Amino acid sequence: MIWNPEYECMDREALLALQLRRLQTTVAWVYERVPYYRDRLDVAGLRPRDIRTLDDLRRLPFTDKTALRDTYPFGMFAVELDSVVRIHSSSGTTGKPIVVGYTKGDLSTWTECTARVAAAAGITSTDRVQMAFLYGMFTGGWGMHYGIERIGATVIPAGSGNTERHLMMMQDFGTTALVSTPSYALYLAEVGEKMGVDFSTLPLRVGLFGGEPSGESMRAEIERRLGIRATDNYGLSEVMGPGVSGECECQCGLHVAEDHFICEIVDPVSGEVLPPGQEGELVVTTITKEAFPVLRYRTHDLTVLDTEPCACGRTLTRMRKVRHRTDDMLIIRGVNVYPSQVEDVLLKIEGIEPHYLMVVERASGMDRLEIKIEVAEQIFSDIMADMVAFTGRVSDRLDSVLGLSAKVTLVEPGTIERSVGKARHVDDRRTME
Repeated sequence: MIWNPEYECMDREALLALQLRRLQTTVAWVYERVPYYRDRLDVAGLRPRDIRTLDDLRRLPFTDKTALRDTYPFGMFAVELDSVVRIHSSSGTTGKPIVVGYTKGDLSTWTECTARVAAAAGITSTDRVQMAFLYGMFTGGWGMHYGIERIGATVIPAGSGNTERHLMMMQDFGTTALVSTPSYALYLAEVGEKMGVDFSTLPLRVGLFGGEPSGESMRAEIERRLGIRATDNYGLSEVMGPGVSGECECQCGLHVAEDHFICEIVDPVSGEVLPPGQEGELVVTTITKEAFPVLRYRTHDLTVLDTEPCACGRTLTRMRKVRHRTDDMLIIRGVNVYPSQVEDVLLKIEGIEPHYLMVVERASGMDRLEIKIEVAEQIFSDIMADMVAFTGRVSDRLDSVLGLSAKVTLVEPGTIERSVGKARHVDDRRTME
């Protein structure tokens, strides 16, 4: 279902003209109201009137997390606090959190964007949608909640944690859709299977997943074990929360809400804008936000943009599912390694559970990588030769993909810690020395 055909199917020329008008308004808005942006634009020798075409966007300065933390808590707000009706923030685990605010108009925009994402995934007014995201300062739960309500579906705000209770609700309430991280969906499947839940008998039919990277192998695993269609959506608190983009039922890229966000792809090192079709760092500019607009926000997420129309009828640019981040890349003995590379290998090997942990340590000046992998009970054998052979096959596949050797350690199911939020796949102990 297309929630808002006027904008989601808009003629490209008309959409670009709309983006330019809204960009010009936003630049003028932040120049007048946000000292940080006024100072940055003055240093660049720019005034709002200098933004005459969309190509002028690249003349604007980048914004990053450092700026948002340095102006904590309200230094990036473009309105007085009396006009702010909602405040959210990041976890702040690495220092001061990033604080974002919303006016009534912003909340309406946010709800519109998440309604589009939910409708694109196939949610209708007849659905019962179970929310397995944290409700609190995190934007994930609240954003999707109101968008789904706007569609008219029934929301079950179960929150995070208490997996057995989630499974009980699914069975007793007739849940038809699940909203969570992909790793938590797999954990639900794991616990449900142990409890004897037959997911094929439940009305559950679709999942809306976000909050962490996941690949096609993980999607296939979720769909197989839960018996649903799994769709991906994308957002981040700094630019709004969930609702920036989402997959339709074609599952061929995430449609960007381009009437609210302008997306660019830049070289992560040079910052130069790259053409459509090339992978690079996603940069997002908000063009309708009132309380907390951002110019050219560097997300650190690596993706590709596709401007070709989708078979679903939407004309909006699509972004490829985010698999890597510039800041989650590990450099081990001079080799660039991403957790998603490990995940892709493991999910293709029968007998391996979708849970792993990469442990990086330094000994005698040398980096060492150990990958702990959960395997099914039947893999453990009394015959040592069989265990050694299986470990060797896994190690060989990982070595060929990663380009370096890693110690592979097989552990029993349930050994690796589970998370109700974003899965933790890396334990880099080098910084502790």
